[in-house]
Amino acid sequence: MSERAAIDNSGEMPVTIESLVGDLVRLGIQPEMILLVHSSLSSFGWVCGGSVAVVYALESAIGPDGTLVMPTHSNELSDPKNWSNPPVPQRWWQTIRDSMPAYDAELTPTREMGIIPETFRRQNGVVRSGHPQVSFAARGPHARQITSHHPLESGLGERSPLSRIYDLAGWILLLGVDHSCNTSLHLAEYRAESAKINTVRTGAPLLENGIRRWCEFDELEGDSSDFTRIGEDFALESGLVKQGRIGQANAFLMPQRDLVDFASGWIATHR
Repeated sequence: MSERAAIDNSGEMPVTIESLVGDLVRLGIQPEMILLVHSSLSSFGWVCGGSVAVVYALESAIGPDGTLVMPTHSNELSDPKNWSNPPVPQRWWQTIRDSMPAYDAELTPTREMGIIPETFRRQNGVVRSGHPQVSFAARGPHARQITSHHPLESGLGERSPLSRIYDLAGWILLLGVDHSCNTSLHLAEYRAESAKINTVRTGAPLLENGIRRWCEFDELEGDSSDFTRIGEDFALESGLVKQGRIGQANAFLMPQRDLVDFASGWIATHR
């Protein structure tokens, strides 16, 4: 969305930190929450301060005892043989594997996550997990507990930051995005009894004791094609989803544990 369009879609007054905090509190955000946020800045209208204002508003709403978490994925650090959008020539594959810079939690940028998590990961006090493709960043009392020891295999499954948020009874906030962006549903895929779980062999460049090396591992071949339907069914059957507006963005707030439990059963039944 262009800045002109954002201005035109903002109503009578611009979106500010103060108005965002008010909207978040009205939606149900409370102090001390562990809050996993998926977001799109373009959905907010014109925000005075842009992504920085959104980060500050989220942190203000949960307070100093809350923990804010965002996905900071960098899926370009992967095996080029699996790339399809767009693919690269096969003759390039080994050169890419040999020369791609290793994952650096402080330096490696996010990819296709939007400007809000990219801004958040750069903030002082934020820690980021060590997975080269599906990292999460967090800030607050539970940040290190959530992000530490992120395994390469099952990067969105057990022992991942998603699983730790589940154990801590965290919440999910969708800001201007739908359930197709809801990474917690991948945790449900891992947990779905009787569901067929397909894996793919991938790789990424890592630093180990200061030495770069290419590391290969198995990862879930997730399927988000039915995530929107899962989210809709969860809202209808549970009554646990709070819906409102944050700025001009549609927002959905829900308890992550309840969603994951529902979705794992849904996937086992419907797939």
